[in-house]
Amino acid sequence: MPDAVTICECFARDGLQHEPEFVPTATKVALLDAFVATGFRRIEATSYSHPERVPGFSDASEVLTQIGRRPGVAFKATCPNPRAVRRALADLDAGHGAEELSLLVSASESHTERNLRTSRAGQWERVEEMVRLAGGRFKLVGVVSVAFGCPFEGAVDPGRVADDVARFADLGADLVTLGDTTGVATPTSVRALFARLGGEVPVVAHFHNTRGTGIANAVAALDAGCRNFDTAMGGVGGHPGTISYGAGLTGNVCTEDLVSLFDAMGVETGLDLDLLAKASAACEAALGRPLHSMVARAGFTTTPNQENP
Repeated sequence: MPDAVTICECFARDGLQHEPEFVPTATKVALLDAFVATGFRRIEATSYSHPERVPGFSDASEVLTQIGRRPGVAFKATCPNPRAVRRALADLDAGHGAEELSLLVSASESHTERNLRTSRAGQWERVEEMVRLAGGRFKLVGVVSVAFGCPFEGAVDPGRVADDVARFADLGADLVTLGDTTGVATPTSVRALFARLGGEVPVVAHFHNTRGTGIANAVAALDAGCRNFDTAMGGVGGHPGTISYGAGLTGNVCTEDLVSLFDAMGVETGLDLDLLAKASAACEAALGRPLHSMVARAGFTTTPNQENP
């Protein structure tokens, strides 16, 4: 049997947070339904961010209410603070909650202060409170941002990242995501960090393609044993457009491009390529512009053309 991976489609949250204009709720729901039809088993649906600070997700509860549910498919919502978990619990009690919650920390003090408005110690206190509030009712996904380098402090100690992963595991996280927030990872640093992790909890590779290395880093993670990946249709997103750090294309690894490569390598994704292509086109239509997927222009990898080596 070929190797198999799980890809979490992040267009509707990590992708859309970069957009300056509000995407209508009905459009988000239609895209999420298309992702389900394509075969994604994990889908990042929305964020419980403060609606005034991140208005693009002010409809979080409405989105979760309207999306179609299918057995075996988990929708994830991001929770930056305890208030967000309380909102997630209210939606769950109302019968339309997310199955997974992302809980965020940053591997550097400077990024924590800029992105989460607290210290690392303060954010870990919040995370512990969020875990208590969640009460075992959700699958918990720990997220370590700037795991491969910080835009303010530069290099990040891999030992600190490993400690953060272990701390999430001790708190009961089911998965821990390593975020290359500004696209500074290399295949060498990816292999080294994944080799260092103790295996207490499955790790998700979340790479940004800011410097064109996202897919190379994903393959390095695959070779190092990672079997869980975050991607976004069209390579959009990365961080909110109002954030001043980061340059160039800050977006995520393109779902279409990584799936095409994995498929050509014999790595099973469980995704229908025809429906993936339709979902890709729908994402471009939703944002009204061509996005950054190479595969959206060239098509999925097929048998090599001997006439064009």
